[in-house]
Amino acid sequence: MGDAADHRAARGRTGTGATAALLAVKGRLAAQLAAAMRERGVGKAALARRMGTSRSAVDRLLDGANPALTLATLAGAARALGKRLRIELD
Repeated sequence: MGDAADHRAARGRTGTGATAALLAVKGRLAAQLAAAMRERGVGKAALARRMGTSRSAVDRLLDGANPALTLATLAGAARALGKRLRIELD
């Protein structure tokens, strides 16, 4: 199943509260990526080149309201910015 289909299925199982929580996490991740870009003076087009993707894919990555996100994309963005991805459950 694709990322969008996975998200739709998860949303159906978990309800709107869980969806809102997921969007909040995505928003925080997007803000952290944007801050790292500013710190390093990297624009969206440059990040896209470093990641080997399109500018529109970077726009989606930085859109906190867009729930579609893969770990591979997130890890690629972190790597392109000289960061390390760390994921925790709590």
